[in-house]
Amino acid sequence: MEIIATVHLIPNIVANPYLIIDPDGLTVIDTGLPGNYRKILKYMTGLGYSPSDLKRIIITHADMDHIGSLYALKKASGARVYASAVESEAMSKGQPSRQIKPNNFFRRLLMGVVSRFMKAAPVRADEILSEGQVLPVLGGLRVVETPGHTPGHVSLFSPSTGILFTGDSIVAREGGLVRSIQALTWDQAKADESARKQAALGAHIVCPGHGPVMMDAADKFPKSE
Repeated sequence: MEIIATVHLIPNIVANPYLIIDPDGLTVIDTGLPGNYRKILKYMTGLGYSPSDLKRIIITHADMDHIGSLYALKKASGARVYASAVESEAMSKGQPSRQIKPNNFFRRLLMGVVSRFMKAAPVRADEILSEGQVLPVLGGLRVVETPGHTPGHVSLFSPSTGILFTGDSIVAREGGLVRSIQALTWDQAKADESARKQAALGAHIVCPGHGPVMMDAADKFPKSE
């Protein structure tokens, strides 16, 4: 799904992966669950690109639904992987960067089933991301440290297009944006602080890890408490 000419949401994947098109090649932000790499590669092919055109894979955080297809996508393309130091360490073990404590029986049951039958192959980042770093993507893609959902979560902001990729630090619901889901959040105070930080960036378009892309997003950020 085209968001703007150079940014696409790859559809029908649980955690939204985004494809960015630059003159020097492609960038993917997050990779979905194990097996989702096929949909990502198929979408690229549909736009006339081959796996070798994928130059960068940026990971917002090391949860299964964001790194599940990382190993396969890197193997197919040879792309370099980018993540924060904390999330890279978790990725190298094929696991999340914090312990998830579901708050009800059914969620615990679901998480148990998922962890038993779905595993992420270990991958360590080729390049470590840090606050304020600017990547040569989308006219200059700025790294914004947004801990809370996980300890090393990062978001990515393109001032030239007004697009903010939030991972799970902010997710979309009908009519607006909300903070990281509490049951899956490592530190709620930090998550709230990160949400305020992102609201101050002046983004016009928010591309979340879950939920629809939010256009005209300036007045849809979570309200400060």
